[in-house]
Amino acid sequence: MHPTVEANGVTLGVEHFGDASAPLILLAGGTTMLSWPDSLCEALGRGGRHVVRYDLRDSGASSTVDPEAPAYTLRDLAADAAALARALDDRPAHLAGIGVGGMVAQVAALDHPFAALTLVGTRPVAPGPVDDDLPDHDGPVMKRLFSRGMPDWSDRSAVGEFAAAGAEILGNDPVTARTTAERIWDRTPGTDPAIQMANQLGLVFSKLDCKPRWRERLPSLAIPTLVVHGRTDPFFPVGNGEALAREIPGARLLVLEDAATAIPAAAADEIAAAMLDR
Repeated sequence: MHPTVEANGVTLGVEHFGDASAPLILLAGGTTMLSWPDSLCEALGRGGRHVVRYDLRDSGASSTVDPEAPAYTLRDLAADAAALARALDDRPAHLAGIGVGGMVAQVAALDHPFAALTLVGTRPVAPGPVDDDLPDHDGPVMKRLFSRGMPDWSDRSAVGEFAAAGAEILGNDPVTARTTAERIWDRTPGTDPAIQMANQLGLVFSKLDCKPRWRERLPSLAIPTLVVHGRTDPFFPVGNGEALAREIPGARLLVLEDAATAIPAAAADEIAAAMLDR
């Protein structure tokens, strides 16, 4: 069994690193906690922080009802982050989000008190049509990625192979992707194909109510912010991170020259140092 915390009326799967009495860095999954590499969590813990990574609803060890028809909104996920942070520490936390978890983190930081913010590989608008000034998904890469046949989601090995092949297309490390996918498979409750697929692909965000827009509110953020983005990210191209860094006052932009959508283990220390400096 994985540790869980009750927050905002739901059960959230968590994992702790570092000293529990140290200042909190809360890592929102995108969608599972394994979006955050062990190496980064450990580096932050060594840096004198209490690091907690967690699964969003309908993923990992968190409450799973029906990922194909979520009865909650992006605002609810933001409220989950705020409630979890309060349950873990009375002091305002440093909140970090990756991918779609970065959307959760932006809304949470706008609507709830946090001490600092880190946004990795994300963008300032919800899934769906993108603003004219932002780069959209790389068309040819997405066509290759999404034209593949689906694996047998109840077959751990097949899911790992599918993830490795997807990583090759995206420009991520396939060996790491396979290992992570198999760990996600192991942590997913049961072998129901729809739930396994949702955990691997984060499909809940294609069904989620993400309104109203929040991009226009970003200039009101008044907390130290770090934006991290892979130079070769084809899913949310780097221009999205550049826009976030422009629109959030005082934000620092860290572009990882040799990264796509996933955080490479080799970049863990550099990202940790930048986060600890916020």
